[in-house]
Amino acid sequence: MPKANEIKKGQVIDFQGKILAVSLIDVQSPSARGAATLYKMRMKDIKTGQKVENTFTGDDMVTLADFQRRTLQFLFQDGEHYTFMDTEDYSQYMMDEDQLGESGEWLFDGLEGIMGMIVEDQLAAIELPQALVLTVSETNPAMKAASASARTKPATLNNGVVVQVPEYIVEGEEIKVNVETKKFMSRA
Repeated sequence: MPKANEIKKGQVIDFQGKILAVSLIDVQSPSARGAATLYKMRMKDIKTGQKVENTFTGDDMVTLADFQRRTLQFLFQDGEHYTFMDTEDYSQYMMDEDQLGESGEWLFDGLEGIMGMIVEDQLAAIELPQALVLTVSETNPAMKAASASARTKPATLNNGVVVQVPEYIVEGEEIKVNVETKKFMSRA
């Protein structure tokens, strides 16, 4: 049984008889001497979809729920529902737009390498790959001698996300982007 300070975003815990997927962790360090660091967790009930918040100290023991980590592929979006497929047994899972949060903006048809947490035959949470290769669909024209400077310009990617790229990047070019920081990493 891990302590609260060892829990990470995306893990699934068993708390007060409910199976909850951790969606956000806010760490608060009090300034008073001897005060314990607090971990405020925002979670979502897997069965009901209800949002739950609770605050733990770093030494509180938390029970991890039984879940499976499976490799998934994103198939398609139908309104507010996103459909994923297990790449091993081809079973399909659905998630709502509000369950995905910011992860939904990175999804495109056929995206592979997604790790899914399956609890009681339901998709509880997903983890996207650290970096994705995407195509620049719209940006300002490249500048001559731009490689000598470290200036950036905004670029819209084929999934609609806007990131800052070096000035030498042109439309139609494939780039590697860090999903967590939304930053340009390199040309693909």
